[in-house]
Amino acid sequence: MTDFADRLLDWFDRHGRKDLPWQVDDPYRVWVSEIMLQQTQVRTVVPYYERFMQRFPDVRALADAPLDAVLEHWSGLGYYARARNLHKAAQVIRDDFDGAFPDNFDDVCSLPGIGRSTAGAILALAFGQRHAILDGNVKRVLARHRAINGWPGKTAVGKALWLAAERNTPNDRVGDYTQAIMDLGATVCTRSKPQCDVCPVRVDCIALAEAAIDRYPGRKPRKDRPLRTTTMVLAVSDGAVYLERRPPTGIWGGLWSLPELDDIEVADWCRDRLDATGVDTVSWSILRHSFSHYDLDIQPVVVHIDDASRKVADNSDTAWHRLDGAPPGGIAAPVQKLIESLSSEIHVKNH
Repeated sequence: MTDFADRLLDWFDRHGRKDLPWQVDDPYRVWVSEIMLQQTQVRTVVPYYERFMQRFPDVRALADAPLDAVLEHWSGLGYYARARNLHKAAQVIRDDFDGAFPDNFDDVCSLPGIGRSTAGAILALAFGQRHAILDGNVKRVLARHRAINGWPGKTAVGKALWLAAERNTPNDRVGDYTQAIMDLGATVCTRSKPQCDVCPVRVDCIALAEAAIDRYPGRKPRKDRPLRTTTMVLAVSDGAVYLERRPPTGIWGGLWSLPELDDIEVADWCRDRLDATGVDTVSWSILRHSFSHYDLDIQPVVVHIDDASRKVADNSDTAWHRLDGAPPGGIAAPVQKLIESLSSEIHVKNH
């Protein structure tokens, strides 16, 4: 066992997190947690994970479920490609692995949505196999400890980090070590205000010795964030709002959303889609939603249309969602926010 690992495991035995709901001997539960934890903090994931497990307790339950149900239980967690890939991977496990999560590294890497680090984490935590990991927290720990300079997205920097990860991963207690180094990055070696005084590997941390903690890891080269705009229509009829399912790929793929109008007037859309003319519209304040690579300014426009829900029937890609009822499937956070605002406004007017 490496000295680095020995110190880290000693710290983990005394201070590590051991009561997380996915810390069980079940590769399915470990896998789901690792996907949810990609770019998302533990405290955010826990309630989503618990609800998800109640609805999809095993691989077959997830594989057999409709995608709408999966996306509904992912709504608000973001990065929805994770949910779509999780669903696809469950179907592969059901069909190609007889419902048992594979324990071979190459087989795990072949599943949709799983890369080298995630595969290593699952196999280490669920099966005790020796595999290095390199998620965002681990990159920060290793970059600081060994003063590996530069943005981890660069090939040379990434290779240096993987080399350090491989060198430090022990042969014994690899599952505990994997959890320990993730915990260290999440709770001690944090991005800002790290608690270096309680870090178990501080005595040979080069960044600390050089008083250069903030320099590592290197930042991604900055680019101006593009700003995009769209108009979303909140068409209301008979206590319901009109929704459309988005295409299966792309932003919010497969989720239910308000219709977006980029090159057509609201009145024309109402006539063509809902057979409504002479409608009155009310524009709300612009809602800005930030994605990882750009900002989106949403112009909400409310339209009240009598009897439209009777003229336009639901189909597999459209629905009249009753404001006092359950949604037809997953709904992206900004869309849900607009629907909740609409519901509150109508409630106030009716009382």
